[in-house]
Amino acid sequence: MNLPKSNPGKNLTIKVDGKVYVRYPIKTMLITKDDAIVEVVRRHTEGLLESDDLIVISERVVAITQGRCFPISEIKPSRLAKFLMKFVYKHPGGIGLKSPWTMQLAINEVGVPWILLAALVAALTKPFGIRGMFYRVAGHNIAAIDGPCDYTLPPGNQSAKLAPKDPGKVAQRISNALGVGAAIIDANDYGQKTLGASKGVDPKFVEKVFADNPLSQADEQTPFAIVRKV
Repeated sequence: MNLPKSNPGKNLTIKVDGKVYVRYPIKTMLITKDDAIVEVVRRHTEGLLESDDLIVISERVVAITQGRCFPISEIKPSRLAKFLMKFVYKHPGGIGLKSPWTMQLAINEVGVPWILLAALVAALTKPFGIRGMFYRVAGHNIAAIDGPCDYTLPPGNQSAKLAPKDPGKVAQRISNALGVGAAIIDANDYGQKTLGASKGVDPKFVEKVFADNPLSQADEQTPFAIVRKV
């Protein structure tokens, strides 16, 4: 069984709660909206899995296979989107809503009234040092929306994407098909959030195991990993 090595600059193992886990990053072909995520994961993990393994998948590729990634040329930002994006903090981990295209996707996803309410609550709480209220009020995993970045492969470097739909159900479908635990994660070098997990998988555990972001969105093409206790 030839298991893959770690990505450049990343560790293969991590210690969580006194136990050591290995994260095998799985290299794939370029994934598009024409692919089915369950079959993609099945194809690329065939012959590699053990019964106690956990598969952790980047939310980006799940969203792509659901048709929730759009060329920015097809997104028409409104005046509201262009206005609101000016007040968004530019996180070093990605563009987030700091672009008219991603802000427009957020408006499309939750509606103008809810976006305005989220913006109002954020404006009222920011002077008190409270951050993140916009995303809490807006909901719908708006924080997972992201736009074109230099480090993503084409056509991702000219696209904006929504969060995946029903990530918990997707994780369960993958788990049922492969017979191991599964989770969908939004992770970068600055933070992690489990968007969905199959039955019996602890979302907080997944975030701890991926605290150093062993996956890659660049030319390594490793959008998911097999997690195994040593």
